[in-house]
Amino acid sequence: ELARAIVADGEGVTKVFEVQVTGAASESDARLAARTVTTSNLVKTAIHGADPNWGRILAAAGRSGAKVDPARASIRIGGVAVFERGTPRPFDAAAVRTVFERPDIAIALDLGLGDATARAWGTDLSAEYVRINADYTT
Repeated sequence: ELARAIVADGEGVTKVFEVQVTGAASESDARLAARTVTTSNLVKTAIHGADPNWGRILAAAGRSGAKVDPARASIRIGGVAVFERGTPRPFDAAAVRTVFERPDIAIALDLGLGDATARAWGTDLSAEYVRINADYTT
């Protein structure tokens, strides 16, 4: 609870998202994928702008260094299946935008390669964050 509260208290944060990685080939791969998704500026800005761009999530996992096979991966955003075993799923974009408008967002990424899991929290990247950090020098 305290760790999540610290994340939520960051500069300019308006949303916190949790990435739950399952089906990773190893615990190390699960952690790498989860952390890379949560630190991706493209994912953070998509969440801030309520853009249902699941490709940014898969791309972040793919560049994480973890073993990722897009043909076996699946993604759910707030429980909405948007990508399943390598295939984009038809989904209601407005429903996913509604999920991204919440202050707490759940993203599930199943890599389909094993039994390892990991969880990480991230925050959106807001215009307020940019303003706060652009308005001073050290």
